[in-house]
Amino acid sequence: MTVAMKQITLLGATGSIGVQTLEVIKQGTTPYQVFALSAHSNVSLMLQLCQQHAVRYAVMSDEASAQRLAELIKAEALATVVLAGKQALVEIATHPEVDTVMAAIVGSSGLAPTLAAVEAGKRVLLANKEALVMTGQLFMDAAKRAKAILLPIDSEHNAVFQCLPVAHLEQLPDPRIKHIYLTASGGPFLDRPLSALASVTPEQACAHPNWQMGKKISIDSATMMNKALEIIEAYWLFSLKSDQIKVVVHPQSIVHAMVEYQDGSILAQLGYPDMRTPIAHALAWPERIASGAPLLELFNQGGRLDFLPPDPYRFPVLALARAVLNTAGTASAIFNAANEVAVAEFLRGEIKFLDIPNVIAHTLEALPAQCSDNLDAIIAADHEARRIALNFTQRAMARSVL
Repeated sequence: MTVAMKQITLLGATGSIGVQTLEVIKQGTTPYQVFALSAHSNVSLMLQLCQQHAVRYAVMSDEASAQRLAELIKAEALATVVLAGKQALVEIATHPEVDTVMAAIVGSSGLAPTLAAVEAGKRVLLANKEALVMTGQLFMDAAKRAKAILLPIDSEHNAVFQCLPVAHLEQLPDPRIKHIYLTASGGPFLDRPLSALASVTPEQACAHPNWQMGKKISIDSATMMNKALEIIEAYWLFSLKSDQIKVVVHPQSIVHAMVEYQDGSILAQLGYPDMRTPIAHALAWPERIASGAPLLELFNQGGRLDFLPPDPYRFPVLALARAVLNTAGTASAIFNAANEVAVAEFLRGEIKFLDIPNVIAHTLEALPAQCSDNLDAIIAADHEARRIALNFTQRAMARSVL
């Protein structure tokens, strides 16, 4: 029997999630044909991907990158149409021929096309946690109205999804669920004295012990901001209360999440730490396919799996995330924007590693949250939070102290 091919748009094709998604598709185990790709400015890799997947559209974030790619596409006699800009991202995310959208653009830049895909009723593979963090109720309401299917790609949320009852999607909130546990490796500095963290470099912070990830998410893992954002994401995805969402440090990164039920049972999802596993799960759901990831060899784990409570002094952003949930409104957009600025400034060498949570806390205090019932208010809060966070880092650099 011939299986009808599904068309997929991949937002953020040259990032780590994008590249691994294309690796899974290239295996030929999924019924997907790549319809469109987007990238920020990596023209050389984008050309390779267009050659390999014969895509209909390729979108770059700026006109200059798009022009360079278009010239190379023409020289290679490819049929790919090259576009540029934010509106082009929305167009490839909502195109009527597209069935599925992989939302893998890092940060708030992915908000508009991801939300547009949801509003268009697409099957959305959600790797861009910031889109849901920033818009919360607005995002989930749009998904419900359009009957969009949301499939989480974050390893933790994907693991929670796998441990939930099949009927959970139709029964929210689910009274059977007592808690969920999001596991965290603790990053590269888990055992380093707090006093030594002031001098760590961006290169050291990006050296994650278990996962191969981009720079921004690697820094978020080191501060545990990724887990802070995941608390907010889980709150909306699974219709949970804040105190139902627990974070546990699990250095081996073998157990990705656990779901505790009212009867005392705890179900866990285990797997080798490789993002191709949750990507393959979401691409094939509700079926299962080979992902290409290594299989987990339980007897090679040294006979132990460790679970520790997170240190609130080492990871202050976790408490900030729960405060943000209690505040509601645009607080989560402010939280996310301040972090993006702080991480960018740290990567540029403008602030110290330990300054990141200080920038976030200052921005939250300086910018009161407002009602977030429309996208304009959320975007305005995002922009103002970035201005405040950047001004704070610049003033602090002038004083040489935060």
